[in-house]
This record gives sequence, C-alpha cells and structure tokens, in this order.
Amino acid sequence: MELEDIVEILKKDPDNAVPELLEDVKKQYGEVPYIMNFMKDMPEIFIPKTLYDNSIMREFKNLDPEIVELISIGVASAIRCEHCLKMHIRIAKRKGIPKESIFSAIMIGASLSNAAVLAESTRALASEFEGEDKEKDRCCDPNCEVCNISGAHLE
Repeated sequence: MELEDIVEILKKDPDNAVPELLEDVKKQYGEVPYIMNFMKDMPEIFIPKTLYDNSIMREFKNLDPEIVELISIGVASAIRCEHCLKMHIRIAKRKGIPKESIFSAIMIGASLSNAAVLAESTRALASEFEGEDKEKDRCCDPNCEVCNISGAHLE
C-alpha cells in the first residue's frame, strides 16, 4: 500500500474505512484474523494497527509472500501462539506452500525458541554460580583462548 493510499484511508469516515480494510485483509489472507474482528468496532485502534501490519506483512518488496508466511509460521511456533500458528498454516495451505516447508518453518521456530530458553537459563545459572567453577571448567592450559575467551587476545 502506497503512502498516498494510506492518506486516503485516513481521510475516510471510519464507518467506511474499517469495512474496506477488512475486505482487503480477507482478500489477501482468505479470512479475517480473530484479533481484527475483535478490534473492528474500535476504529481508533483498528485502522492504524491494520495499516501498520499491512506495511510490515505485505509491503516488503524483497520478500515473497510465501517467505513472509513461513516466517510468520516460525515466529508463531516460537512464541507458542496456537491461534496465530493455525491461521498462518491455513494461509500457507491456500498459497500452495507444501506441508514439508511449513514443517521446516515450525522446526526453525522451535529451535530458536529452545535456544532462547537455554541462553537465558544458562546465563541465569552461571550468574548465580559466578566464580565457583572457573578452574574446574577449564582445560589444562590457563592461557587457552577457547576456555578463556574473555581474556583472549584476538586479532
């Protein structure tokens, strides 16, 4: 959506702008997401949110719509939003994205989610035991650049 189109929508009466945006979303996705139906009676929130989401989800000229959908699936998987995940899977099916590609996106999201849990948790664990196991966790060489990365002289 071009900036001029956004300006025109913002000039419209909300009673006309909201149905027009809903129809556009339905045309793009094949359905209207739950949250949009929930917000449609609050045009002061619905209109700017829909325009913002449109700019993010549909206006990246260097990403194919199928890639954007797979990213959405991976993120929905990672944040464990069942409603978003199911909706984006339905959209991906309508776009002809193969089940194997959808599953790959889910696995990437799951892997990143797992890595985030491990990164946060192991940092918390290390901070609580700071200094207790430093010597035990090192190899035999106290100057080892792998074991002592913070003290290593990297060029």
